[in-house]
Amino acid sequence: MSNYHIKGLEEYFQVYRKSVDNPTQFWEEIAEENFVWRKRWDNVLAWDKEDNRVKWFEGAQLNITENCIDRHLYIRPDKTAILFEPNNPQEPAQHITYKELHERVCKFANVLKDKGIQKGDRVCIYLPMIPELAISLLACARIGAIHSVVFAGFSATALSSRINDATCKMVITSDGSYRGAKTIDLKGIVDEALQDTPSIESVLVVKRIQSDITMQNGRDYWLQPLLDVASSDCPAEIMNAEDELFILYTSGSTGKPKGMVHTTAGYMIYAAYTFKNVFQYREQDVYWCSADIGWITGHSYIVYGPLVNGATTVLFEGVPTYPDWGRFWNIIEKHKVTQFYTAPTAIRALAKENLDYVEKYDLSSLKILGTVGEPINEEAWHWYNDNIGKKKSPIVDTWWQTETGGMMISPIPYATPTIPTFATLPLPGIQPVLMDEKGVELTGNQVEGRLAVKFPWPSMARTIWGNHQRYKDIYFSTYPGNYFTGDGALRDATGYYRITGRVDDVIIVSGHNLGTAPIEDAINEHQAVAESAIVGFPHNVKGNALYGYVILKETGEGRDHNNVRKEINQLITERIGPIAKLDKIQFTSGLPKTRSGKIMRRILRKIASGETEQLGDISTLLNPEVVEEVIKNVLV
Repeated sequence: MSNYHIKGLEEYFQVYRKSVDNPTQFWEEIAEENFVWRKRWDNVLAWDKEDNRVKWFEGAQLNITENCIDRHLYIRPDKTAILFEPNNPQEPAQHITYKELHERVCKFANVLKDKGIQKGDRVCIYLPMIPELAISLLACARIGAIHSVVFAGFSATALSSRINDATCKMVITSDGSYRGAKTIDLKGIVDEALQDTPSIESVLVVKRIQSDITMQNGRDYWLQPLLDVASSDCPAEIMNAEDELFILYTSGSTGKPKGMVHTTAGYMIYAAYTFKNVFQYREQDVYWCSADIGWITGHSYIVYGPLVNGATTVLFEGVPTYPDWGRFWNIIEKHKVTQFYTAPTAIRALAKENLDYVEKYDLSSLKILGTVGEPINEEAWHWYNDNIGKKKSPIVDTWWQTETGGMMISPIPYATPTIPTFATLPLPGIQPVLMDEKGVELTGNQVEGRLAVKFPWPSMARTIWGNHQRYKDIYFSTYPGNYFTGDGALRDATGYYRITGRVDDVIIVSGHNLGTAPIEDAINEHQAVAESAIVGFPHNVKGNALYGYVILKETGEGRDHNNVRKEINQLITERIGPIAKLDKIQFTSGLPKTRSGKIMRRILRKIASGETEQLGDISTLLNPEVVEEVIKNVLV
């Protein structure tokens, strides 16, 4: 049906109009005609604007894994569902068919049940990009357990705080992981994290790198022996539409990470619908998203969106630089990849290398290119378009968030004319608005403001785990009745949207959202540090990098600044993970503050970015003289 698969610009406008004029009818038709239900819904949408509670397809019953796997067993049992490409290119790729996936998910689900996991229990997953990662998500969903994946680059401290926030009963991990030429001791990180996690009852360990690890008796179990004796028959638990499917943590601009809760039916429908349209997926395609399943991109567009559509989805364990800078292009040639979805950071890093790495490979299978995680800059867009897509594969520059569950603003390939750096038009069912600083909607085109969404969509996060008030405060208090994204955007003369960046204290580094508060908290634990402030500054590969302004305590006059810098980054690595390390650390005697004591990050951001001519009026600051000192000592 055309609603589900849009094929041209005129059709897009027709479908979009219908989705906005009558959203409930629009989503009801899509739900009815494209998915398997155990029981039909009583009501398409219930929206409590006062309490910011949204329910889609209330009364319906289903299991997402029956839509991802079981229904494909009749039509495409021997089609590859997951194509696993290992870190080491000498290790053969694995083709896991839908039939094999069904068996492996059922066995894994029975292991979970055998270890006492029941519907509604939380399971923390801390695994590298191996098949067991995707299978463990589906096994949890099969029995109605709520999965909480933590990216396997996070530190033990970050892992334990997420386990405790969600009171997880189990951790699924591995002995370790490969990352290019390195190995990482994941089990050691888990052991450290579990020193203070009273809710954990058991740990399942996948053998991946064959390393010698400590197994705690009565708590830790090797996974494979349990799978060997498990039954491959596991009926799917019948779930209500609004039952929780997963919790995924995202960095907040203040305080601890936010556990975003996504529920079953609406998330499934929206992830599947957007996957089908934004990637124009066809039956024989081989689709590859290079993200990690530890992020929302991997949940929606490596696992759930592709599998609901019966796709072949590539799961890549390695890094773009190993064994050399041609690895991505080698994989595209090897598996005849048709759609490739990656981050601007990766594109910028690859663009700096010799073009020989690209030109030795046949990329003619590619039909569509995508970018995700941050807006793509023009130079990277052109490099990607010219050298990878050979000017024939449209680039979909997708804008969305952990909180939105799926892509919100994106071109539809071969339908939407693209412009570099523009996410272009909202997808059907999405009603974006731009607001000014006073909360007034900016109508018409050629305007710039703060991006909000004025009507619910099926995959929006329903709440923050255990803290609905925080959810309301963060997302709905700025512009009551509208979901506030935290991003700035402009709308051009044709109605196209371009995302201009965060307007709060979240910095996007290499596509990862990093809140400044947790990083500053980590720095301030250093015994020599009195106070700190973190800002982002432009970086030609990462998009943004982190710049730290640090005030040292009076003591330790003869202190080696380089050592302190190393120790600060070590603290950040331990508390958060290496992704949050600072590129530059400037020591200063003070920070520019308002008279109420608030740090003026806007000024620090301008200084770090070399825009010292545009600081505006600083005479109202509590300490304007500090600005001169900061400028004089800025690290180039």
